Amino acid sequence: LSSSASGASVVAIDNKIEQAMDLVKNHLMYAVREEVEVLKEQIKELLEKNSQLERENSLLKTLASPEQLEKFQSRLPAEVLCPEEQSPGVAALAQYSGGSAV
Repeated sequence: LSSSASGASVVAIDNKIEQAMDLVKNHLMYAVREEVEVLKEQIKELLEKNSQLERENSLLKTLASPEQLEKFQSRLPAEVLCPEEQSPGVAALAQYSGGSAV
């Protein structure tokens, strides 16, 4: 083989490698985008469910008598009664999805 033929062969192999890497990159980017869309939808659904449960909780608190509330709260662990001290996960989810924390 002449040096120009082997040089052309190396260039051809380099081009094939580059094409294969581009194909892998495009496939991975597509898969990641698809997964991100699924996760965004799950976050949206969870935020809607959280909002619904908070409204329901608020309504139940207004309808409950002070005695019922006291009895119920005495059964709850401290972290449930002081949610602002526990994980900021809901606020982080809301911020990530472009919504606002409830």
